[in-house]
Amino acid sequence: MALLLKNAHVVDPSVELDGVVDVLIGGDKIAEVGENLAVEGAEVRDLSGKYLVPGLVDMHVHLREPGYEVKEDIESGTRAAAKGGFTGVCAMPNTDPVTDNGTVVEFVKSRAAEVGHCRVYPSGAMTRGLKGEAMSEMGDMVAHGAVAFTDDGRGVQGAGMLRRCMDYGKMFGKVFMSHCQDEDLVGHGQINEGKVSTRLALEGWPAAGEELQIARDIEIAKLTGAKLHIQHISTAHGLEIVRAGKAAGVRVTCEATPHHMFLTENDLDETYNTSLKVNPPLRTDEDAEAIRQGVIDGTVDVIVTDHAPHTPWEKAREFELAPFGMIGLETSLSLVLTELVNTGKMSVGRMVELMAIKPREILGLDQVQVKAGSVADLTVFDPTVTWTVGEDGYESRAENSGFAGRTLTGRATDVFVGGKQTLADGCIC
Repeated sequence: MALLLKNAHVVDPSVELDGVVDVLIGGDKIAEVGENLAVEGAEVRDLSGKYLVPGLVDMHVHLREPGYEVKEDIESGTRAAAKGGFTGVCAMPNTDPVTDNGTVVEFVKSRAAEVGHCRVYPSGAMTRGLKGEAMSEMGDMVAHGAVAFTDDGRGVQGAGMLRRCMDYGKMFGKVFMSHCQDEDLVGHGQINEGKVSTRLALEGWPAAGEELQIARDIEIAKLTGAKLHIQHISTAHGLEIVRAGKAAGVRVTCEATPHHMFLTENDLDETYNTSLKVNPPLRTDEDAEAIRQGVIDGTVDVIVTDHAPHTPWEKAREFELAPFGMIGLETSLSLVLTELVNTGKMSVGRMVELMAIKPREILGLDQVQVKAGSVADLTVFDPTVTWTVGEDGYESRAENSGFAGRTLTGRATDVFVGGKQTLADGCIC
């Protein structure tokens, strides 16, 4: 049966669409877009007051399966993604076994097809076992559907190793996503090095531990001609380095997370809230403002979550022993709406570029457009609904949100993946 979505405010800058129209879905495709559509026998949904945009994609998510299903699995992670308005996520390879060969890529794809609530795009490790010692089976992974290469979780420490990965792997046309962390410089750092780390007597993590590797990786990308994507950028100077790289013609893009935009080291206090322990750490107010401005002015290409679920008992340990990371799939869209769109700092169109268009472009995925013939991967959100993070629990198996208790305005209400509804009126289908 055809589905007719009526009276939605549709925003898709890729087709210069920004206005109230109707969208007809037939099968897995958009059949027609226009005003006052009427189709006999079609199911009709009135979306008055809501926005409809191309389906959101989060290109940096830890689904934990295989190996760490106690934290999260593909079913629960994609359920959280659908709740947050996402039609697709890119899964990081730091699983057990590590996603460094075609067999594990195929497992992730098959599990997603069986139990997933959104599309899952597996990324593959650059090096075997994420050890930084030997290249992974890149060709094998690409043949089975890997969309990118990354050693996310620690990053490739050796410059020569990174060059070999890029020189070899660039033949596959995939992007290299870099977790920029100089482990020798960062050491046992827990939070941003500065006044707060001193006051809380926690080992500091210098901004230079991220910035030096950003600069190094851009130079190696320039040397090899490979496509480079800087993950979860968190410092003002790191952003300046990326901006300079882009100006010099290097094929470099970067991403930012809501927690690096809307939380800072000043949110850490004597309660030692381990949900605020993230990698890279929360930085200064000036850094957060620079990242927000980079998102607005186009220096930052993508907004991601770095969704990193952990069990309650892991996060209940002493701060130094608790793992890094927070969940974010269910709050990302709402945070961007609350802090940037609803405040007039950014348009809905710019948000669509950051959360739908650019992620697909960087990962080499087919674009989704609100026009006839395009696949019906669509996100619908209500910009006025107010809710409190964590008040009704989470769809994720984990609860380690750094935004717990915060009141947000705007939330996904409906999600369609290939024409199939995975979220309806805010409830998982």
